[in-house]
Amino acid sequence: MIFISVKFTVRPEFTDQWLARVDAFTQATRAEPGNLFFEWSRSVDDVNQFVLVEAFRDGAAEAHVSSEHFTAAIEDMSDMVATTPDIISVQDVPGEGWGKMGEVSPRR
Repeated sequence: MIFISVKFTVRPEFTDQWLARVDAFTQATRAEPGNLFFEWSRSVDDVNQFVLVEAFRDGAAEAHVSSEHFTAAIEDMSDMVATTPDIISVQDVPGEGWGKMGEVSPRR
């Protein structure tokens, strides 16, 4: 599995529209063969910061970055970000997606 996390700091004037502007990209990516998950979160410390957590089956990320929706999203995002995004990208991660955390479970 290829695991990627990207931190986007968005210009304040685009913060409220960020998730709507990346929605088509998000939906197209989730529909790609080999995509395991593609999830956005908003920072609790910085209202202008969003974190993308994504994973692909090995080899599938190359088709993702070559896609038309990726190219269009990068073009649009470049107009909205305040800084160059920070990224963590790890290949050959064992597993096929999310596992269950052993330390926390619902109490009855």
